[in-house]
Amino acid sequence: MSASIDAATTGSGQRRGGGYQAWVVGLLSLNFGILFFDRNALNFLMPFVQPDLHLSNTQVGTLSSALSLTWALAGFGVGRLSDKLGSKKPVIVLATIAFCLCSFVSGVATTFIMLLGARLLMGAAEGGVMPVSHAMVVSEVAPERRGLAMGVAQNLGSNLLGSGLAPLLLVPIALAYGWRTGFYMAAIPGLISAAIIWFTLREPPQDVSHEAHPTVSLREAFRHRNVVLCALIAILLVSYLVVCWAFMPLFLTKVRGFAPETMGWLMATLGISAGIGSFVVPAISDAIGRRPVLVFFSFLGVTLPLGALYFNGSTVVLAAIFFFGWGLNGVFPLFMATIPSESVDPRLTATLTGVVMGTGEVLGGVLSPFIAGAAADKWGLTAPVWLMFGLAIAAGFCALGLIESAPRVVARRAAGGLSAQAA
Repeated sequence: MSASIDAATTGSGQRRGGGYQAWVVGLLSLNFGILFFDRNALNFLMPFVQPDLHLSNTQVGTLSSALSLTWALAGFGVGRLSDKLGSKKPVIVLATIAFCLCSFVSGVATTFIMLLGARLLMGAAEGGVMPVSHAMVVSEVAPERRGLAMGVAQNLGSNLLGSGLAPLLLVPIALAYGWRTGFYMAAIPGLISAAIIWFTLREPPQDVSHEAHPTVSLREAFRHRNVVLCALIAILLVSYLVVCWAFMPLFLTKVRGFAPETMGWLMATLGISAGIGSFVVPAISDAIGRRPVLVFFSFLGVTLPLGALYFNGSTVVLAAIFFFGWGLNGVFPLFMATIPSESVDPRLTATLTGVVMGTGEVLGGVLSPFIAGAAADKWGLTAPVWLMFGLAIAAGFCALGLIESAPRVVARRAAGGLSAQAA
């Protein structure tokens, strides 16, 4: 019976009620959180993995770069394929199962090459999940709540689980049972979320609101200033994130001299910050606009590396500095999906998200950890932290060039312009 209802609803192109919309967003957020738990596991376990496998800082950066490379390639290809085929749910389910298996493989690695291969496979499995998830959100959620919904889907689960819970669980597990056990345990939840997605979510309806208009091509989309700027911001801020994940745990333990447990909860602060920011930051952007939010939070990101470098007071205060500095994580759904889809064509959401995310991952996520690792080998672990500072500044200046796209703000400005003309 549910299948026939799904078919009827999909055929009419209508969105379901608020309860189902919330379930879609919540479940996709949980699934992406499990994905990020797996992705970030190596970063938080690196203080244990590096001495065990005798890795250099350059190799540490290469591991992060490898995952980013295949993540980006998958994002490019899977998002576009999903838009063409109109099939989204099976893609997410299969990818979820695949990255869980890759997490297990990471745990059995005994050499750098084996671990590198596992990370390459994991990136390939994970890369298409977020573009397709955003496309499902756009299809199911009303436009006036799109920024908030996309923010929750991308950032709430990923940061509460992948950045917040992961270090709090994995570091004690590594201390008690070894770092390999952490990878094995990280693989289990994704299998459960894949089953829940398969049995409770429908294949979303095709967007019928723009049937009278031809689909904008990808080449035409990249003629829009917002799409180009979003790709540039993605390069800069993806670099900021992956450099922080890859090297901040090492910087805190080796340079600042914090115990692994202290490092773990300081890094967990980032997850709490981004979890709150996942709905606060996009909701603010829905109300006051995408551009001012992106500008403010990008520049705010400089406080984290400066605090890590120079603050010598209470670790509680340092955690607060980390918390506010990491607020820039809340803008990721905006430049990766919301602004491009609002600026060009919502039917290209998965494609544009895959391209913007893929550009950021290739030119930022792939190159920046390798560069940061080489710089750390030459100048010390402070070099990656200074790189984060420069990346946040550059992203803020790029955001200044964005054209406002938030529906409420654009509508208010249009109404104000009409009122002025009438007067």
